[in-house]
Amino acid sequence: MLTVDFSRFPLAPGDRVLDLGCGAGRHAFECYRRGARVVALDQNGEEIREVAKWFAAMKEAGEAPAGATATAMEGDALALPFPDESFDVVIISEVMEHIPDDKGVLAEMVRVLRPGGRIAITVPRYGPEKVCWSLSDAYHEVEGGHIRIYKADELLAKIREAGLRPYGTHHAHALHSPYWWLKCAFGVDNDKALPVRAYHKLLVWDIMKKPLATRVAEQALNPLIGKSFVAYATKPHLPRAEADAA
Repeated sequence: MLTVDFSRFPLAPGDRVLDLGCGAGRHAFECYRRGARVVALDQNGEEIREVAKWFAAMKEAGEAPAGATATAMEGDALALPFPDESFDVVIISEVMEHIPDDKGVLAEMVRVLRPGGRIAITVPRYGPEKVCWSLSDAYHEVEGGHIRIYKADELLAKIREAGLRPYGTHHAHALHSPYWWLKCAFGVDNDKALPVRAYHKLLVWDIMKKPLATRVAEQALNPLIGKSFVAYATKPHLPRAEADAA
């Protein structure tokens, strides 16, 4: 289930991609399939080991084009172990809401991105997230949980402040908002509640079968209750005078 829309965020074979806070690796895998040179980085060593196994399996199965590479590694988003301008593309999906120093993370992403490169940032959307917080303290008051809810204008302002130029936004995963509302209402750890189990089956069916009815429904509902807010931005080239001075 991808949150980044690659029709709005084009990726070319050979692009150097950093999936920052990659989690289970869903975006890293897609970039690898598209022929990129991918680095998937996360602070969770267990998840990184699983991502590395999947990279190896994809290579063995011939899922990645010739020339594509994939590396999974542990790392700190606030101290990335890469030189300046190392990447053409940076993706950070559902991560910034967990990190106290979100401006520091943005600064690191900008540092390792080449001029003219592109960044995709996704965070939980304000409205659906606010409902979750209202229904359940356990949803967010956990170690490593969500510490803030972004309004779209606030996130875009931080992106611009970091020196990036936003060029597009959208919302995603509308069908997942009601699922999390049910989870929060019946108990975040209570997977046995009938409404939660029934809705989960619907989501699995949707993900596996991709029926037209749910695709159309989600597209129509995304502007209203999309679970994620997605922003795309570029790192501008230095003006000639600044480049000469540098």
